[in-house]
Amino acid sequence: MSEHGTWRRVSREGRRFLRGRTRTLRRLALWSLLESAHTFLGGYAVARALDDGFLAGRTGTGIGWLAVAGVGALLGALALRGVFGGLADLVEPLRDGLVRRSVRQAIGRAVADPAKESRAGDSGAVSRLTQQTEMARDSFAGLVLIARSFVFTALGALLGLAALAPVLLVLVLPALLLGTAAFLATLRPMARVQRAALDADEALSARTGELAAGLRDVIACGGGASAGAGIELLIAEQERLAGRLARWTALRTLALGVAGRSPVVVLLAGTPWLLGRGVSAGAVAGALTYLVQSLLPALDALMTAVGAAGTRLLVVLDRFCDPEPAPRPGSEPRAADPGPVPVPPAPPALIAPAAPAAPAVELRRVRFAYGPRAHPVLDDLDLVVRPGEHLAVVGPSGIGKSTLTALIAGLLPPGRGSVRVAGAPACGAPGRAAPGYGSDVRRTLLPQQAYVFTGTVHENLTHLCPGPVPRGEVERATAVLGADALVARLGGPDAVVDPGRLTPGERQHLALAAAYLSPAPLLLLDEATCHLDPRTEERAERALAERPGTLVVVAHRISSAVRADRVLVLDGTRAVCGTHAELPARSPLYRDLVGLWNAQG
Repeated sequence: MSEHGTWRRVSREGRRFLRGRTRTLRRLALWSLLESAHTFLGGYAVARALDDGFLAGRTGTGIGWLAVAGVGALLGALALRGVFGGLADLVEPLRDGLVRRSVRQAIGRAVADPAKESRAGDSGAVSRLTQQTEMARDSFAGLVLIARSFVFTALGALLGLAALAPVLLVLVLPALLLGTAAFLATLRPMARVQRAALDADEALSARTGELAAGLRDVIACGGGASAGAGIELLIAEQERLAGRLARWTALRTLALGVAGRSPVVVLLAGTPWLLGRGVSAGAVAGALTYLVQSLLPALDALMTAVGAAGTRLLVVLDRFCDPEPAPRPGSEPRAADPGPVPVPPAPPALIAPAAPAAPAVELRRVRFAYGPRAHPVLDDLDLVVRPGEHLAVVGPSGIGKSTLTALIAGLLPPGRGSVRVAGAPACGAPGRAAPGYGSDVRRTLLPQQAYVFTGTVHENLTHLCPGPVPRGEVERATAVLGADALVARLGGPDAVVDPGRLTPGERQHLALAAAYLSPAPLLLLDEATCHLDPRTEERAERALAERPGTLVVVAHRISSAVRADRVLVLDGTRAVCGTHAELPARSPLYRDLVGLWNAQG
């Protein structure tokens, strides 16, 4: 929406709100008149104390006029007490109304477009319901309090200047109006920049949340560069907007200086001229009192509040007036938007080993600990996995199975030793890369919490592939893994998936089908089948083992270990690797695990 349209909508809503609270506004005005009286007496009493009292040799009269100024101060305190009561009657209904409107908007969007609302609406509704309503409440309260104070303070001060000597207004008003006009000229540009900055901040928060959900997949698939590119664009946009906001703030500060300091300079410089035209010294002192103690502090507070709270209030209220702003065709976007977060794809093709004899995975004397003084999770581990081999990793909870898969996936660097995948360092960038897909094209990691995003079923099944995948190939893959019934239940390949409505097992089933279609030569399953029933798990693991490439599975059932070519047993002191048949004789821990699994099964 254009800046002019935003102001028009907010202004119309504001007038409607205020029209319904005329009694509260009248009560505020009546209390504020006492503040005008306080301001008037403050300068006028000083002038009379000098001219009619101290300068005329009548000390008692001077003290009496100063006592009148003190009574004015008491009136100001009494006025402030009443003002705060009226302010609460004005501000709290605004906050309550915004909360009700936020709830109605969220319900309306959910009814109109459930899929879209489940994808993006919740975070915006919560922000409007909590943070933005409180921001509007506080900003509105500050503006009303300060704007009211300025209006009635200025009224009292200007009346006092006119009562002392009308010529004083000729000196004071031009400089005052010039600075005020310069300040007002900065309001709309600053509101525009602040609105764009808020849009960029919301876009960055949303994009970061989307990326965090699949962070392990991004790193494991080598998609960090492409996924981070969108974040970098938004950060750069925030930096650019912060610079523009700083420049407008500097101009506003200059305007404040002109409006808040130049009237005093002009008055002091013009004092000889005023005295020559018959203006008394007391009148000049009273005018200076009006400027220094009342008018200029009130103006400074008003400009600061309008420049900060006012523009912020305009931006926030715009979201309640127009909760889903959509730029019209041809209009300039508010903030740079790099598009959807890139979903990390898998490599474009199966990569042959660097040399014919290069292992699919190779660990040499690997040591890893979560901290310089922490006990090592893995210590002096050697492991070689041949191309095309199916390896199961077993061990008690917390022994280091997930750490091992993270090392192979390149998520963690070893503290000592080397981890190589297809003959190159696991954390390096050795292979071919499809344009825009990152540099590491060797493996796909499926964690226990399967990554499923809001999109079509077909997109969730093929997001690890660098290019279009024929529909027939997708159907064959889902049939092989037994996921075709799930796809049909979701509404077919073109149905939109809502991750929040899927069970953990359904998410894992979709993720396994995506891994099957991935051309990555190495698949790492970190308990990626733990929410599946045994029959579905067996069917999926057998299909993935028959797929070209190497399979490493963190097992949580004895059946997974039985199906593997070899089993790696992690026991905290030493690792033993062998077949399921030979390990009970070589590893007491494996023998105990087999007995425990059999007892549970």
